[in-house]
Amino acid sequence: MVSRTTADAEGEVVVLLIGMRINRFRAVHLWLPVMLAMFRMLRELEKDPARGLRSRVMLTASPRTYYIVQYWESKEKLYGYATAPDAFHHKAWARLNRKERTGKLRGQVGIWHEAYVVPEGSYEAIYGDMPAFGLAAAYGQVPLEKRGRYAKDRFAHRSQQQPAAEKAG
Repeated sequence: MVSRTTADAEGEVVVLLIGMRINRFRAVHLWLPVMLAMFRMLRELEKDPARGLRSRVMLTASPRTYYIVQYWESKEKLYGYATAPDAFHHKAWARLNRKERTGKLRGQVGIWHEAYVVPEGSYEAIYGDMPAFGLAAAYGQVPLEKRGRYAKDRFAHRSQQQPAAEKAG
């Protein structure tokens, strides 16, 4: 393992943070299905890489709050999965909406997500004595020197893939 590495991402990066907060621990019958649904969606995505999930990291912010950082090939693939009628997400979201409308989930479990499309030049990463993690797990990792020793150099890195308009300009 190389001591210091950086992510080998090129172009824009799509990041989804998605999670839940257990508001009432005793309401296991309401929050556990939400958690299990997320695990089922992740298994579905892992079995079908063409859907666009590149990598994910599961984290906890507290004993109540759990979330997953997901890295996607594109925002189109992320939205495509979210709206695909054949995907488990569609069924899980419909079930969740039904429970919300009847007030069954209100105050019991919180859900949230944030999605980011990060243009090239607006992200950088450094890993010291780490296996591929986060952005590097999604895109691979390279020795730090390949992108620059300093953060300003890594931010300045540009892939060879430039839009036609930039090449012509």
